[in-house]
Amino acid sequence: MRFDFAHAHAVLTLPSHASILTGTYPFQHGIRDNSGYRLPPDARTAAALLKQAGYATGAFVAAYPLNSRFGLNAGFDVYDDHFGETRAPSEFVLPERPATSVVALARQWISARGTQPWFTWVHVFEPHAPYRPPPPFDTQYPRAYDGEVAATDAALSPLLDDVRGSTRPTVVVVTGDHGEALGDHGEQTHGLFAYESTLRVPLIVAELGTDGREARGDRSPSEVSHTPARHVDILPTLLEAVGRPVPAGLPGRSLLSSAARHEAGAPPSYFEAMSAMLNRGWAPLTGVLDGRDKFIEVPIPERYDLATDAAESVNLEGRSPERDRTLAGGLRAFNAAPPGQRQAEDSETAARLRSLGYVTGNAPIKARYTEADDPKRLIAIDQDFHRGVDLYVSGRFDESIAIYRNIIERRPDMAIAYRHLAFVLWESGRTTAAVDVLKRAVAAGVTTGGVVTQLGTYLAESGDARAAISLLTPPATGDTDLDAINGLGIAYARSGRAADARRAFEHLLTIDPSSAMALTNLGALDLEHADFASARKRFEQAVQSDPSSSTAFAGLGVVASKSGDRDAAVSAWKRAVELDSGNYDALYNLGTTLARGGQIAEARPYLERFVRSAPPALYARDIREITGLLERR
Repeated sequence: MRFDFAHAHAVLTLPSHASILTGTYPFQHGIRDNSGYRLPPDARTAAALLKQAGYATGAFVAAYPLNSRFGLNAGFDVYDDHFGETRAPSEFVLPERPATSVVALARQWISARGTQPWFTWVHVFEPHAPYRPPPPFDTQYPRAYDGEVAATDAALSPLLDDVRGSTRPTVVVVTGDHGEALGDHGEQTHGLFAYESTLRVPLIVAELGTDGREARGDRSPSEVSHTPARHVDILPTLLEAVGRPVPAGLPGRSLLSSAARHEAGAPPSYFEAMSAMLNRGWAPLTGVLDGRDKFIEVPIPERYDLATDAAESVNLEGRSPERDRTLAGGLRAFNAAPPGQRQAEDSETAARLRSLGYVTGNAPIKARYTEADDPKRLIAIDQDFHRGVDLYVSGRFDESIAIYRNIIERRPDMAIAYRHLAFVLWESGRTTAAVDVLKRAVAAGVTTGGVVTQLGTYLAESGDARAAISLLTPPATGDTDLDAINGLGIAYARSGRAADARRAFEHLLTIDPSSAMALTNLGALDLEHADFASARKRFEQAVQSDPSSSTAFAGLGVVASKSGDRDAAVSAWKRAVELDSGNYDALYNLGTTLARGGQIAEARPYLERFVRSAPPALYARDIREITGLLERR
């Protein structure tokens, strides 16, 4: 059965998947953005319900927004979120792995289940910006997005062929978490608006594999249903398909019954887009779908008749006040609570989510939003944000910096604009300018959204430990802000207060026991005191917690070097620079160690990369040393 009018309830990865797995709306499960929220461990997910029924449960996910730290692993026996090699976490890209890798892992797990019933969630991240389809799909389609769609189809084929060839029937649900705007209404990707381009999703429910019915030739024919279907309907559908009771209180319904597939109407559906409010301070967006009528509540309200205006080009709000009131009342009937308090994310998590709007801003919630805060009025700024990201990734730092400066001129209250500007300045080696930008934000009263924490961290890392300690010591930033605690620990360490630094990092571990950042910093403290055994243990724990931590591998290299194991040091540093080409300390150590060992040819590419890319503001002396070394050799 293919449902050709199916919708999500959110236009972002994490909240949308939470709705799929729990069968509840975002305001019910509580996850309203890609960061700052957690699904509780006892959440009643599809995996938890089927595990109780004796099913083996496995999840294989392709991208960091679904990392187990966010709680979607509730009920899964196996939750494979190891992304392996990724780009540097300091870049504006998301750690992900290709669909082919995810599918291979899922097939291997399924084949090992034997006769036990199983439930598997296979998540693929393509198509998703930035669009980089693999060969041959990169040349077969004029639009890269279409190439990623085709690549995903091809990657899923072996999995579906396995199930189709099985002797046991298997229920398969295929859907998307959201769509992609591709320029619709001026939006480039997703997350800002909730027009059909990003809210409408594919939804297919099928039974594959052979059984007695298929052998008798009485298998039901394929169907296309035009009845509205929703993500909250997926969990009840799955449970009914396998003969399990559907928990009371779920807002969705099973799509298997004839009535559900063919009746003229369907229950109204709630949707939202909260990212712009939470991260940028813009107006929140909520809405309701009632049949083919769609109402969007923002400061400039919108209503569309999707039966006659699928492109949502004519705003009907105000033309029929009675219908406007009915739809607005239908939205209020959901009694949707506003987003609750967000949890602070550490810098590693925030960096991995910093991709085309996947940023943590913690903008202040306003008592009232005006038309000036309506996302429609701010679409040009959204486009500039994306351009700033693209320019940074392309290495065109000056142009990226100019864009963020211009955004601040237009919206001087946007904390995330100051943070982006400071980040690009810092990453390009202009540390003093980065600090000055954040100081200017604080002076202008923009102290929310992590601005103070970022300023304190930059001060600590650039040598002004006293000022950093003043900014980052609670209650200035609170005692649960992971970045603030980490920055405070760094400031203590830089000022020679090792015991205070250790207490800060250990406190961070009490909040997040798996924090690779805290473990790595504790290892660095151990190194300073020549406690190599403890340092090695800390760095190994960090790698176990986060296999993509370049900093942890760099620390293991230093431990190995100090312990006289040159080969192990070189191996660890190579892994560090593979994971993060911007880990200049590891790059320096690797190149100079190889050169001193007489391996000049092997050392040269690393040394040349260091000279070419290390920020002079931080590494001027080292660059001169390496330049001289290269000239002599």
